[in-house]
Amino acid sequence: MYFEKIAILGVGLMGASFARAVRTLGIARKICGFGRDEAALVWATKNGIIDCYDMTLSGLASGADLIILATPVGTFERFVTEISPHLRQGAILTDVGSVKGSLVYTLEGLMPKGVHFVGAHPIAGKDQSGMKASSGKLYKNALCIVTPTDKTDLTALETVKNLWSSIGCSVKTLTPEKHDEIFSSISHLPHIAAYAMVNVVAEINDGFFEYAGKGFKDTTRIAGSSPEIWSDICLLNNENITSHITIYIDKLNTILTHIKNSSKDGLIKEFDNARALRKKMNDSLHTNIEDCIDNV
Repeated sequence: MYFEKIAILGVGLMGASFARAVRTLGIARKICGFGRDEAALVWATKNGIIDCYDMTLSGLASGADLIILATPVGTFERFVTEISPHLRQGAILTDVGSVKGSLVYTLEGLMPKGVHFVGAHPIAGKDQSGMKASSGKLYKNALCIVTPTDKTDLTALETVKNLWSSIGCSVKTLTPEKHDEIFSSISHLPHIAAYAMVNVVAEINDGFFEYAGKGFKDTTRIAGSSPEIWSDICLLNNENITSHITIYIDKLNTILTHIKNSSKDGLIKEFDNARALRKKMNDSLHTNIEDCIDNV
């Protein structure tokens, strides 16, 4: 596996970490980037993250045999529409986005003849954003989900799976729909809850933050994630997220009712159930993920 030119749209945390990992492997002759901030791209070039950059999408895409979408998912359709006429025969387009669903089918429909899209979602990240937070080890030992459809080119699929495996990921396959259902509950909902929790405390009294301990900091760590990225995720996976927020609110209302009714037994039942489930998840996390994916 070797690429003449890898083009990365979005040299932020995810894109820059991908570039660093690929450079370590030596599987690309040239790694080029695109972004809104030219000064940041100059910095990335000087620091060896990328070899070159282009401020135009047509220039970036020209001659690339692998294109990585690492911008907010809300930009994917617009960017792919713009680069499609400039993609070479045999090129592979993939991404690192947290939403698949209908987006995968939309992007497939934008591919010129002989160009292939394969959706991918490496389960990795930090609460910091930007290329200066990037690391070539970000994807090491991470799970990467690929989301093929009936139209996915099998050779391109194997290339993308091998690419993420070589970077250090454990690669699993899900349908785009199942991916979005799963990650709405275990990723998107927790981010929304973290953002809301911080805003709730601020509304009560923002002076209370100085008393925050490890529990609050751990629970709300992901509220430091990029608002632009997460607003796009919420809107593109809106049906699953709306459903799961409704269930979450119902659970909060159940707890609220027990508190109002001074029902210690009711509270213990809710908390015991959650603690037991959390322990089960902690004890057999990898097995549970494997079972879930293998049975899709």
